[in-house]
Amino acid sequence: MICYPVETLPRPDLPAYRALRDDLELVTTLIVPPRDARCWTIPAGHFCRIVSHEGPQVGDLNLFNTHNLDERLFTGKTRALNGTHVGPGDQLFSNFPYLRPMATITHDTLDWYGFDEFGGAVHDVIGTRCDPYTHNLLSDGGQYHHCCHSNLTRALAQHCDMTPEQAERHVHDVLNVFMCTGFTRDTGQYFMKASPVRPGDYLEFFAEFELLGCLSTCPGGDCSTGHSSDAAACYPLVVEVMKPTRMPSGWTAPQVNGYDRCHGI
Repeated sequence: MICYPVETLPRPDLPAYRALRDDLELVTTLIVPPRDARCWTIPAGHFCRIVSHEGPQVGDLNLFNTHNLDERLFTGKTRALNGTHVGPGDQLFSNFPYLRPMATITHDTLDWYGFDEFGGAVHDVIGTRCDPYTHNLLSDGGQYHHCCHSNLTRALAQHCDMTPEQAERHVHDVLNVFMCTGFTRDTGQYFMKASPVRPGDYLEFFAEFELLGCLSTCPGGDCSTGHSSDAAACYPLVVEVMKPTRMPSGWTAPQVNGYDRCHGI
């Protein structure tokens, strides 16, 4: 049986969001260099587009409430409610005790890919992000500073004027944008394969309230051969923020979760 039946879950009116896409004003363009990360703000009611620019490249995305970094993307519950990979109409949920939609995916030029013969698909919410701790563990003490975890930590520290130690506590499990992943059928291990992304492809979402985005260009490039190294070909990603002329018909900003938090006491 399905663990979380979603028939009663409020679903976004995707046509209402898409009705705004023909009249958008570009207000921000940001280039995220290879093996690095950048932060930017997405005002409530704006669209954000992550674009493949020069070559096949995977990106690791963190999302926060701009005004409260304790509220951030909760990939575990997003996965439980939407599935292992996300696409148009899916919503990205924040962590406890807030648990509300942060963003709604409105368009994906890779939606055609679906699930391949290996069970692989794009835009996963199952991987945790490549990190220097696991690299150290699996490489007998190796030190590498451009894993996505470190990239996100540096970018958040610089953007929010924090120390790396302070920023690292806020970095969380990611939406792996453009990454093609799944689980092997024989051992159940997490796998990655060459991303189908090409220049011009993009993933677009609508900010349900004001968000702080933080995106790392993975050192694995298209993740066809590995990650946490300088051997893979890597390319920049482009972030675009666009302002609509109006809000979607019937739209209201999501409220913080209504659970009373007494926990039976």
